[in-house]
Amino acid sequence: MPREWDATTYDSLPLPHLGWGRRTLARLPLRGDERVLDAGCGTGRDTEGLLDLLPQGRVVAVDASVRMLDQLRSRLAGRLDRVEVVRADLTRPLPFEGEVDAVFSVAAFHWIEDHAALFGSLASRMRPGARLVAECGGRGNIVAVDAAVADVLGAGHRPGPWEFAGVEDTRARLAAASFTDIEVRLRPDPARFEPGEQVEAFLATVVLGAHLDGMPAEDRAPFVRAVAARLAEPVVDYVRLEITATRG
Repeated sequence: MPREWDATTYDSLPLPHLGWGRRTLARLPLRGDERVLDAGCGTGRDTEGLLDLLPQGRVVAVDASVRMLDQLRSRLAGRLDRVEVVRADLTRPLPFEGEVDAVFSVAAFHWIEDHAALFGSLASRMRPGARLVAECGGRGNIVAVDAAVADVLGAGHRPGPWEFAGVEDTRARLAAASFTDIEVRLRPDPARFEPGEQVEAFLATVVLGAHLDGMPAEDRAPFVRAVAARLAEPVVDYVRLEITATRG
């Protein structure tokens, strides 16, 4: 299973994910009575917005992190009658019953290295004609941050556990999983933070967690500070991969 998260700190940060979520929701046409899979739902920030658009519908909220799902349950405590909370690996057969009318995802797919398996797994739970609307890190994402990490770690640097896919490889993987009406684009979307504690907290919680997991506790804060100091400005150079497709 993928890594665990500090869900409480994650939820307290000024995340650019909020804008990504609003943008992605705006691309998802809904009547209001559908059953929608929130793939990689995290702490439920976007699940909350999705529920607002589904007054007679339901959400299947799937994530691999126990802590994220615990935070989602707290956030949506008064609305869980319309939410199925499922812990699962999105590349494997999904452990819930029936099909969904749409799949929605924000800032999750790049944490999954096997996108062919991901799209195949999602397609298997989507009814024919169901829409997939998603966004995640794409080719060119956090290049400057990764260069700063490499400068700090030197020969010990290893790429993060990400798949920052491009347009053509994503189109090919979606088509192979029986999706049609495929639209894929890359959108540069840098996120600026206050220097010092704010950018360091964001880097530690959202970007550098996979590096920090393998470090002794006393080395983590100095490592984050060293990476932040090597950035030309307190900016995370995001590039978003935006996906729209239909289950054939």
